[in-house]
Amino acid sequence: MNDPRMDKLADLLIDHSVALRKGEHLLIESFDAPPEMVIALVRAARCRGGQPHVALRSNRILRALYLDAEEKNLEVWADYDSRRMSLMQAYIGLRGSDNVSELAGIPDDQMKRQARLYQKPVHFEIRVPKTRWCVLRWPTPAMAQLARMSTEAFEAFYFDVCTLDYGKMHAAVEPLAERMRRTDRVRIQGPGDTDLKFSIKGIDVVPCYGTHNIPDGECFTAPVRDSIDGVIHFNTPTIYNGISFDDIRLVFVDGEVVQATAPENQDKLNAILDTDEGARFVGEFALGFNPFITEAMKDILFDEKISGSIHLTPGRAYKEADNGNRSEIHWDLVLIQRPSAGGGTIHFDDELIRDEGRFVPPELAGLNPESLAR
Repeated sequence: MNDPRMDKLADLLIDHSVALRKGEHLLIESFDAPPEMVIALVRAARCRGGQPHVALRSNRILRALYLDAEEKNLEVWADYDSRRMSLMQAYIGLRGSDNVSELAGIPDDQMKRQARLYQKPVHFEIRVPKTRWCVLRWPTPAMAQLARMSTEAFEAFYFDVCTLDYGKMHAAVEPLAERMRRTDRVRIQGPGDTDLKFSIKGIDVVPCYGTHNIPDGECFTAPVRDSIDGVIHFNTPTIYNGISFDDIRLVFVDGEVVQATAPENQDKLNAILDTDEGARFVGEFALGFNPFITEAMKDILFDEKISGSIHLTPGRAYKEADNGNRSEIHWDLVLIQRPSAGGGTIHFDDELIRDEGRFVPPELAGLNPESLAR
């Protein structure tokens, strides 16, 4: 039986997120998501005169493919998927997972090879710069478990957060984007010994309101590459390549991570940051403000939008807000600054912008939860 919430989400994705036009080709790439949602997207695309194409993926099968793939195998796979991606004007990535740790245990070198030979040419060189794209998770019992919710309650949460009024969010975030474009110096203070300073002068700013991610609710830029100094102690758990981390603490000198610690998987943490020269520099800085997302659930498409959060990203910068950093990795790490998580402040050029997760200047008050959630 079709769930009408699927149709509502499909309409939002087709009309708002990728703005599909008549005659355009759309690739729907579905990872362990139900056929009913894929069919809803196909129907919505066809109703607008679009040309939908579908690729069905299984994370268990992808694990088998990644595990011992030789370079030539990955190169040929990337070659034919690159050809398909180059024919598309739009892309929707629907990502479910029955096991969020499915990729755990694959050797680090093999995951780096897959990122370099497949992800980079297909997604970062074609899909990201050349299509109108949107990526979203699909609610599964595994995700509900991470969120410490029942499957039914998590599904209700998921559809609420994914189908909020993104037009309203667009209007509310524009003043923040303008403020960030005028800013030079940023200072972040927070739980533990967090005290970090850097510049964002001259780097473009991108407000996000449902066009590339669902759910959405962030505004991002990048630090001037060598400007970061100080300490940041992230207070949310994270999963990278199937490996779980918590309480990551980074020390920066002249933009570079010179010390990285975590209570568990310390060797894996440093292995990720040693991927290449750019992995110890930061490619993104963003503020999150989705009013319905308040707690971490080890899913970065949700966690990076947590109300009252920031995230800082070792690795590759986006071309839309480019500080010149290049890397095979892009790892969003989240710090929540609401009182329940320890509080904290953000200053732009010595002016208090956000205090304990709430925006202070009147022109930014529309981004506070009571405004966006109405």
